[in-house]
Amino acid sequence: MNYVSAIQRAINYVEDHLTERLTFDEIAKQAYFSSFSFQRAFSLLCGISLGDYIRFRRLSVAGEEIARKKTKVIDAALRYGYESPESFTRAFTAFHGVTPREAGKSGKIRSFSPLTVKLIVSGGNLMEYSIKKLDDFQIVCKRKNFKKQQEITTREISSFWQECGKNGVTQRLINRIPANPRLQGLLGVSFSAEGDGAEFPYGLAAEYNGEPVPEGFELITLPAATYAVFPVRGKMPDAFVETYTKICKEFFPQSGYEYANGAEIEVYPSNDTQNPDYYCEIWVAVK
Repeated sequence: MNYVSAIQRAINYVEDHLTERLTFDEIAKQAYFSSFSFQRAFSLLCGISLGDYIRFRRLSVAGEEIARKKTKVIDAALRYGYESPESFTRAFTAFHGVTPREAGKSGKIRSFSPLTVKLIVSGGNLMEYSIKKLDDFQIVCKRKNFKKQQEITTREISSFWQECGKNGVTQRLINRIPANPRLQGLLGVSFSAEGDGAEFPYGLAAEYNGEPVPEGFELITLPAATYAVFPVRGKMPDAFVETYTKICKEFFPQSGYEYANGAEIEVYPSNDTQNPDYYCEIWVAVK
């Protein structure tokens, strides 16, 4: 299954199960992505978060049913996952600009149509990358679970890095980088989502150098994998977002590679992230 058809398959799954309980993890499985990879790719390709897409589609379909007097408000609330008619009414009014009662009388509602993913070839941009294989290796990691019903945003990850810089976590990890590491720098690691996808683990890490793991840190084994390695050049986090957008919109649709299950790794050789000539790397597991 190619990249574009994989994402379309996941969107079709959402459409077929709008009235059922949907989890990000299960949706991502339809495209053979990890939950994190799918959510980030979806957001960059479609311009909307996966959580918002599901919510907008449900409210759009519910609006059509109410406007055509095919359902009662309380029935629509339960069918589309709201705990009460009151919470449904608030969401409905914010989306449609009228209450369900007003929509039933006037028939005036807003529509949010299903997405169709298409490959559009444009530009002629040169994208630099290399393919590298790594055997399994261990990292010492400080992880945090981000409890959200949408993607982990760049702002939140940046805040986590700032927090670790202030409390000494970053320096402790830097001190543990081996003399000859496989990856040349401090690591940011995105792990597969846990459970129903509501919790997403992201961690700061260093390759394990054999010393005892300090309290509050984890020793984690990353499995052997093939990675597409992308250089990132420029001031952070803008350069990171720009490069990852190209990965989703240009590399995967046209390269023949697909996401593979596994962690995504950011490699930071220094902390001079505001330098306009800053260099780091994004390692994405592929097949």
